[in-house]
Amino acid sequence: MSSDPLSGHPGHLSETQQATLEQFRQELTAEGSIPANREELATKFGYDRFDDVTLLRFLRARKFDVPKAKLMWTANEKWRKEFGADEIAANGFDYPEQREVDKYYPQFYHKTDKEGRPIYVEQLGKLDINKLYAITTQDRQLKHLVSEYEKFLGPRCKACTEQSGHLVQTSCTILDLHNAGISSFYKVKDYVGAASAIGQNNSDTCVHWSQTYPETMGNMFIINAPYLFSTVWSLIKPWLDEATVRKIHILGKSYKAELQQYISPENLPSDLGGTCKCQGGCSMSDAGPWNPTA
Repeated sequence: MSSDPLSGHPGHLSETQQATLEQFRQELTAEGSIPANREELATKFGYDRFDDVTLLRFLRARKFDVPKAKLMWTANEKWRKEFGADEIAANGFDYPEQREVDKYYPQFYHKTDKEGRPIYVEQLGKLDINKLYAITTQDRQLKHLVSEYEKFLGPRCKACTEQSGHLVQTSCTILDLHNAGISSFYKVKDYVGAASAIGQNNSDTCVHWSQTYPETMGNMFIINAPYLFSTVWSLIKPWLDEATVRKIHILGKSYKAELQQYISPENLPSDLGGTCKCQGGCSMSDAGPWNPTA
């Protein structure tokens, strides 16, 4: 195993990994999985989803096993076509109910962590499923979520890369469980299930977010976690991949000090222990290097 923590990333490839990347690209190209009008599509989508950075994400997710990475790629292309992800990437998704949705289930990008990554926040404790589905639908929520992922891979990562001076291809996620009881988890399970496995119900062909947008999670902080959650995590953790475990931080109510080791106070919304108070509310500001006027 390589001692380089960035092994498998651009600029950190061994000779074997470089050869595997070239093989992967050649096979996808030969099968028509990488289109001839790649540059045209990159302009249309706002990012090149056929570049080495993207191919390496799929290879890392499958430990540089080309046949497995190809299966993952093929399933992803099938999902994108059926879901309309390319159309959303090219045209965006009109979501006029967002301000109302924000009152009942805030999900938003806001500034960057100390490594220059976009911060993504979900506040599960504010969820009111009845009021939420009175103004939107699960399908529209998922399409909005895909739109935000596409913006993350496009303008957000690009702006963060330019600002930080190094390649940014992952996000920093904060899941706030303040006031989130067991009932909240059950109420949102249908949406989370769809967000985790959209499109297919067949377990053999099921496409997960981790498969459609693999290797995009940097750190995840689960804050205000109740004691029961921490206990369950301690039981689950030994079964997870070591690299994944390192990324996930389960924090209780006294999360502020540890969270601020990774995120500067001025980049954290005030209701998450920071000092930021965006005009109109941090959850609706879309503040970050990708939106300098916010």
